[in-house]
Amino acid sequence: MSEAPRAAASEPDVVISEEALKRAEEFIEEEEGHAHRLTGLLGLFLTLLAVTMSVFHLYAAYSIVPTQSLRPIHVAFVLVLTFLMIPVAKPFRHRIMLWDWAMAILSIAIVVYMLQGGDDFTDRNVTPNALDIFFGVSLILLVMEAMRRTNGMVMPVVTMVFIGYAFAGPWLPEPWTHKGYEAGRLVGHMYMTLEGIYGSAVDVSSSLIILFTIFGAFLQFSNAGKFFIDFSFSAMGGKPTGAGRTVVLSSFLLGGPSGSGVATTVTLGAVAYPMLAKVGYDKNAAGGLLAAGGLGAIISPPVLGAAAFLIADFLKISYLDVLLMAVIPTLLYYLALFLMVEIDARKYGMRDTVFAKVATVWELTREYWFHFLSLISIIAFMLYGFSPVLSVFWATVLSFVTSFLHRECALLPRDLFRNPQGVWQGFINSGFIKAMSGGSVGMLNVGATCAGAGLIVGVVTLTGLGLKFSSIILAYAGGSLLLTAIYTALIVWIIGLAVPVTASYIISAVIAAPALIKLGVPDFAAHMFVFYYAVLSEVSPPTALSPFAAAAITGGDPYKTTLQSWKYTMPAFLVPFMFVLDPTGQGLLLMGSIGKLADANWWSIAQVSVTASIGIAALAGGLQGWVLTKANGFERTMLILAGLFMVYPGAASDIAGISLIAAVMMWQWTRRPRRRA
Repeated sequence: MSEAPRAAASEPDVVISEEALKRAEEFIEEEEGHAHRLTGLLGLFLTLLAVTMSVFHLYAAYSIVPTQSLRPIHVAFVLVLTFLMIPVAKPFRHRIMLWDWAMAILSIAIVVYMLQGGDDFTDRNVTPNALDIFFGVSLILLVMEAMRRTNGMVMPVVTMVFIGYAFAGPWLPEPWTHKGYEAGRLVGHMYMTLEGIYGSAVDVSSSLIILFTIFGAFLQFSNAGKFFIDFSFSAMGGKPTGAGRTVVLSSFLLGGPSGSGVATTVTLGAVAYPMLAKVGYDKNAAGGLLAAGGLGAIISPPVLGAAAFLIADFLKISYLDVLLMAVIPTLLYYLALFLMVEIDARKYGMRDTVFAKVATVWELTREYWFHFLSLISIIAFMLYGFSPVLSVFWATVLSFVTSFLHRECALLPRDLFRNPQGVWQGFINSGFIKAMSGGSVGMLNVGATCAGAGLIVGVVTLTGLGLKFSSIILAYAGGSLLLTAIYTALIVWIIGLAVPVTASYIISAVIAAPALIKLGVPDFAAHMFVFYYAVLSEVSPPTALSPFAAAAITGGDPYKTTLQSWKYTMPAFLVPFMFVLDPTGQGLLLMGSIGKLADANWWSIAQVSVTASIGIAALAGGLQGWVLTKANGFERTMLILAGLFMVYPGAASDIAGISLIAAVMMWQWTRRPRRRA
């Protein structure tokens, strides 16, 4: 699967071209939308509009804005900014066309009409009038156009298939048939209630996701990301495994607060790829490792990805419980990456390489220690008793205040008011305004996806599709939990081939997770299982944005880079089977909530964590073909089987797995290369 990296003996330093960085940035744009780059009064107007959106949501976090108002206003902001900042097609980039203004104004009119209607508007959702239907159909079309602009054609097509299913129910064969719904009933459910477009996905988007993107933007413009990368370089550089370890550690520190896989991959790759090439990684292997590191951003506390907020909403639990469930799986994921880079160094004979350091770990920590608060502040506020919304609000305030502890990090220039003539210009160009604007613009793709996902969820709840689909899965699996888990993972993975992580999780949570729950899997374990396989869409073509962005930086082949990223991530992504196949495996999720920790069997949790770690190590050795020395085909097969045995909870399977590992270790010990005296 992998090509041997080049020797690192006397290679010149690798320099990433501006063209490569530009190509990588295009993948971020593909994830977030190809936004206009406008200057002058029009650019200032859009910036202030984005800042207004952030101010409104920060106000809503601290004060009380009724749900019936917050969700529609949030969708209106998302639609207006999407139509004014992202062109209908590339040829119309960097200019706002008349139809963009028309769609933005219509988006505002739709929400104004809804809000001024009051309770009467909601009460007639079963029998909407002609004007209700006009605005409802318009909103559905605008949401699908916003999804197309931000995420491409796939999501609108998938959404249209679901809407078509709602209409075509009476003409479908069993078991897909249902009574069918006319346009008025469908529009009333999607537009005039809090069940369709304004459902749970938009609720999470308007109350949590945007606040976390604002928080991430504050960290970005206060140079927290640069500190995390510098800290990792200083802590890990110098050894043969230093380059790989640096990528792993910095991806956790950088990705944890950001929650974006592509952005983490590009930010880290621009700095780390020359170092990886210098120690001997080839282009595809380096890109695969960078993409695997970026993927960790979506599953790493304290932010995780946008889908993690939806888990809390689906399960009606606190976000702190979701963070708790993610702790051990995240540690196992990074353990897998560390093992893979350790094997890389031995397998390919990588050499010690000295990297230039600006400062030591102690010097960096002493000067920029306050950036570490971003990793713990949100959790600390939640443990203190604040809600997740207030926790991220105060964490954002804290990051703003602490940015002034260092001149390079200050979000407002310290000398802003010393030059009265330049106060306005200095304020507009400050990191604070860029962070407030970037927080809103950075979530447009997620906001549009959540609104579109509301259409899908609305169809599923209206037609009972989730129960029908889960029954079909169970019928094919014959009631077997193992087969049901495999089929569910395949379904989630196939959905993830076409849509982003957030949409993949939402669709799978309503049509696939019920099958696992029906077989007795706790709902929290079923949803975490679906979440981890939805994350695979980040490294799965044709939406494999992280590997493709990494390949743009390294100059490697995008599909070979994707295969390499699978190699690095595969051991950890077999772990979710542990917490659905056996009750003991639920210990990896720390029993699903803080309230259950007091009654937890800590010995069982420790035991399943150790067996999972051993299984990951066996899978890493089998996939890499190396343990003590190079493994032959038979040994690799035994190691992979051992890893699979260890992943399946139970004493018998654990004993079988450990026996296979011991046998491979013994054979490799007897034929390892002997050192000459």
